Amino acid sequence: MRPTVLVTRRIYPEAIEFLKQHAEVDYNSTDDILSPADLLARARGKDAVVSQLVDKFTRDVLAQMDVKIIANVAVGFDNIDVPAATERGILVTNTPDVLTDTTADLAFGLMMAAARRLIETHEFVHSGKWNRWSIDMLVGQDVHHRTLGILGMGRIGQAMARRGKGFSMRVLYNDAAPVDFDAEYVSKDQLLRESDFISIHVPLTAETRHSIGEAELRTMKKTAIIVNTSRGPVIDEAALARALQEGWIGGAGIDVFESEPQVHPELLKCRTAVLAPHIGSASVETRKGMSMIAAESAVAAIGGRRPKNLLNPAAWDSISSRKEA
Repeated sequence: MRPTVLVTRRIYPEAIEFLKQHAEVDYNSTDDILSPADLLARARGKDAVVSQLVDKFTRDVLAQMDVKIIANVAVGFDNIDVPAATERGILVTNTPDVLTDTTADLAFGLMMAAARRLIETHEFVHSGKWNRWSIDMLVGQDVHHRTLGILGMGRIGQAMARRGKGFSMRVLYNDAAPVDFDAEYVSKDQLLRESDFISIHVPLTAETRHSIGEAELRTMKKTAIIVNTSRGPVIDEAALARALQEGWIGGAGIDVFESEPQVHPELLKCRTAVLAPHIGSASVETRKGMSMIAAESAVAAIGGRRPKNLLNPAAWDSISSRKEA
């Protein structure tokens, strides 16, 4: 019998064709989210699942699954209880690297848009309000030669730093430990106090959830702009809305939200917030690449090979030990 793969939502067709060369594919070709019950029902008897961030693999869900691999079409994996998967011997993979520069481009774009008020200027021209030029019409902030603070200096954080360097920015960063990069490693408090722009690139964990709240926002400069392309719950959305409305900070560029696709209603009222619908990796080339990487990981696992981008090598070690026994 050929192995079987569940693809939980629509991905690029090249990846589906690749999977069909190696397995029978149960494909939800829509953008509809499978309910937990439907997810379990369709995963039953499958060898692999190609999933997306909206698919929630909790400990309870995983306890009822017997797949070899969950290949997540994302760099983040907070939708999967990886320790629980490891206990069940289920491999978990993600799709890093391919989206690094694309996401950094979007983060820098949000920063530029907020600093130079591009959404306001776009609306100003389209509404027909532009009837004269004036010296202070829609003036914004310079980005060049300012201070960029980066929270989380992984692949995307470093790509963001390189873009800042290209704009002659002073780059500060904070992470669990210093990394080998030409930037200033500082405390989180110093970063918040000294940065003109702050870009968030940390994973969502118990420690990072709401790690930017009222206290942190009040520590920032009144002119500072904060950008988030990591995960929505890293920022306390209600506190951010208050910060923008009451002028604690100068602006925000936000691509991810606490309860996607819902956005805090007060944040929607903030004219100084540039908001995007979680499109950090949304270029044609990158989304195709992510789809293919996940498909290749699934095929490797069902073929008995260790997949790339394995998040829980202990699960592979367990499988290998059983084979040797």
